[in-house]
Amino acid sequence: MRTLVVCVDRTGDVTRKTGLRTPISGWEAVRSVVIDMGLADPEDSSVNTLLEALRLTRELRDGDEEATVAVVSGASESVVGADRAVAAQLDDLVAEYDPDSAVVVTDSAEDERMVPIVESRLRVDSVDRVVVRQARDIESTYYLLKQFLGDEELRQTVLVPIGIVLLVFPAILMLASPAVAVASIAAVVGLFLLYKGLGIDDYVADIPSQARDALYSGRVSIVTYVVAAGLSLVGVFAGALGISDLPSGSPALVVVTAFAFDSVPWLALAALAASTGRLVDEAIRNDRLRTSYLNLPFGVVAVGLVVRGFSAYFLERAGQLTPFAVPPLHLGALSVAGFSLSPEARLAVFVLLGVLISLVGIRVSTYLSGADLEGPEPVE
Repeated sequence: MRTLVVCVDRTGDVTRKTGLRTPISGWEAVRSVVIDMGLADPEDSSVNTLLEALRLTRELRDGDEEATVAVVSGASESVVGADRAVAAQLDDLVAEYDPDSAVVVTDSAEDERMVPIVESRLRVDSVDRVVVRQARDIESTYYLLKQFLGDEELRQTVLVPIGIVLLVFPAILMLASPAVAVASIAAVVGLFLLYKGLGIDDYVADIPSQARDALYSGRVSIVTYVVAAGLSLVGVFAGALGISDLPSGSPALVVVTAFAFDSVPWLALAALAASTGRLVDEAIRNDRLRTSYLNLPFGVVAVGLVVRGFSAYFLERAGQLTPFAVPPLHLGALSVAGFSLSPEARLAVFVLLGVLISLVGIRVSTYLSGADLEGPEPVE
């Protein structure tokens, strides 16, 4: 059984501090990297991670198992680039050694995010996270605090928000009551924690590179996304105008429903523009379109109709919207008397239209993608 003991360095410390090109494989090569890393930065936990990888390799070899130690590093300015670099290096190692399984050695939660990438190429038998033991005295605490203050990323993540809170809180106290000040600060801190906890900062950091790649590759979606953003702003503006026409003291449910009634058509158009651009990009890049991309425009229109119908129903029930009236029609000898729809009939029409468009989308996407709606024919 051949096992690959791989030390993962997502942040690119090995490449940056030693100047070596990864992947690095083999016992002697990795031992040399340990010395280079230790001389470059003795305090870096990557040194302990490399030593742990060597220890595991020796342990596996002592058990009469064929083991190879290797180091992969994500030397890139962006998160996506680092992950792709690690994936390419793993492909090279798999092609060279053809291992049956892998043991991943990391030193942080950041590096452990690479485990799914390793699992997509090899069976991962174990994940070993190295934790460096530190002395728990006052001197070590001072040293760790000094190290913390010297880390630019930690300073920006922790100290900057605390400083902003300490500056803004007295200003809010001078303008409002203590309850309002505490609630405002708590809301801002909660939004910041969600921003960091959900990884929105990583997504926002990748937006410039993604937009640059889209512009250089000539994607249609970059234009349709801008159009969608403009239509979304129009929808929000239309919803705000609809709210301004309501009588003062209207219930909150009526206000929300009126905003949805006026903004949903524009928001649906925005989503339709964005999904159409994505569909065109897929049609240009691939010969065969996926069903999900073909279904998306129809689904957007269907959802918009259903939301519009329900909001109209609630507004008409609240007396803020006139009934839907069909004027008399005269087509030669044929004439149709005018009539009005009840709120329930109006809602039913919108819901039925939404369901009908959704079914049409399923049928069209199934036909264009080459799938068989009835399934395979039975074999006699």
